[in-house]
Amino acid sequence: MTEGVLWAIFAGLMLGLYALPEKFTKGFKYENTWSIFFLLTMFVVPISASLTLIKGFGEIFGNMPTDIWIKMGLASFLWGIGVMMWSKAINYIGLSLGFSIFIGTVILIGSLLPFAVDGLPPIHVLTFVIIGIIVVLLGIILNGKAGLTREKDEEKIAETTQKNTDKGSMTTGILIAVIGGLLATGFSYANAVGRPYLHQASTAQGNADWITAVAIMFPIFISGGIVMTAYFLWQLNAKKAWGGFNTSALGKNLFLILVMAFFHYAASALFAYAASKLGASGNTVGYAIFNTASVATAIVSGIVTNEWVNASSKAKNILYAGLSCMIIGILVIAYGNGLN
Repeated sequence: MTEGVLWAIFAGLMLGLYALPEKFTKGFKYENTWSIFFLLTMFVVPISASLTLIKGFGEIFGNMPTDIWIKMGLASFLWGIGVMMWSKAINYIGLSLGFSIFIGTVILIGSLLPFAVDGLPPIHVLTFVIIGIIVVLLGIILNGKAGLTREKDEEKIAETTQKNTDKGSMTTGILIAVIGGLLATGFSYANAVGRPYLHQASTAQGNADWITAVAIMFPIFISGGIVMTAYFLWQLNAKKAWGGFNTSALGKNLFLILVMAFFHYAASALFAYAASKLGASGNTVGYAIFNTASVATAIVSGIVTNEWVNASSKAKNILYAGLSCMIIGILVIAYGNGLN
């Protein structure tokens, strides 16, 4: 039990930190950094991990029914757009808000999607889930309010120092994070559709239970990566950003982006391992610990890297209140699902 909790916390820390190295790249535009990141995290890392970890890889996916491929592929396509928008949101509003609003939205909708596949749970379970969702929603609203308050604080400072500000960017970033979170719930649907077959096929090949998550992530990441590849090829051409790769910091940047890709993928795989160690409570308690740790880590990272240096105490207090609501809401949802 203790081992599972520690792994869940570690997985959450990795997810919360995955975007941090981007702040230290030099000479790269948004398109340069994130095009390489998505190439690595959607293709190179999952293909390497799947071929290495999954016994009977060819037989498992070669025999997967076509309808499951199609359903997972379409849902993962939407997830890919959502994750791409997440990266945009982080650039607009920073780690703290980008993470909390995006992941909060994913939890908000993702908690309900499995019901569309498996049907409604008993009323006592549904009651706790709905209460938890309402509390998470309150947390998202508070985080958005904190961001808008921070923007006003920064505008006041800019007026005093006669510096230009990019007005409207906070509202735009929040909107991108919410829409991205809505689309990213395609992951939850793809997981619900693909898990029954992939779990049975994976364990039949002698794989451990947690390897099922690695198997599920393979078609999701590959399908999601297709839309990202198309988008960033278009952006690199449209914004003439190819020249950005010609920098003396290329080697350092590639290393930082590789760390980002590894953390992003490994976080999900480690959560699956943690869930297996937690037994029956793995997908409830473990999920709560994982998401709570990731959001808290991202918010602390944003504060440490001076995202809130010009924010008032009011803005910070609203942010902390939003984080508290999200943590409480996640725990209530986990408790409710644990009653099922």
